[in-house]
Amino acid sequence: MEYNSQRPDLVIPEYGRNIQNMVNHIKTIEDREERNRAVESVLKMMGQLFPYLRDMDDFKHKLWDHLHIMSDFELDVDSPYEKPSPETFKTKPNHMAYPQGDIRYGHYGKTIERLIESVSAEEDDEKREKQMWSLANLMKKTYLAWNRDTVKDEVIANQLKEMSKGKLVLDDPSKLQPTAELLKNLPAITTSSSGSKRKKGKSNRRKKR
Repeated sequence: MEYNSQRPDLVIPEYGRNIQNMVNHIKTIEDREERNRAVESVLKMMGQLFPYLRDMDDFKHKLWDHLHIMSDFELDVDSPYEKPSPETFKTKPNHMAYPQGDIRYGHYGKTIERLIESVSAEEDDEKREKQMWSLANLMKKTYLAWNRDTVKDEVIANQLKEMSKGKLVLDDPSKLQPTAELLKNLPAITTSSSGSKRKKGKSNRRKKR
């Protein structure tokens, strides 16, 4: 008995070994017309494996590319698309630059920092005032998502002033949304796994009764 672990690795495992064996066989067919007919049959079977992708505009093009890849780019047939080169698929993508810059408060992240910069740059006083309060409430909600206990409104006001370099100052931090109101809109968390199990056990016992 021959095990898969003893066989060559599949180039594209999603198509399975039978499709790969068919592609290998097509490469040995000498008659070009017969080779073309065999390719069309294999392409149909490849497409049947992924029917939910047929609505894609380039679905057939992808199948042809996969066929060439599985043949190690050695398949000589009449294709409606230009035969791809191995380098097209073997070239490594360019390295993505990771965003640089320190974040003053990790629980706020870069998004809040950018919003503070945007609101600070608002020239219309009335708009800046409204945006500032909305931003401060967002900061408080974000803080509570990070620390469920509580947060003083003065802390939010001081951090907003600090991060905006004194451009955004809350005249009365107590006007911020109440902590209880903000916590209602945050997803509930379980503070004790054992406690949750006890609750589950009780509910199950009620059902049995």
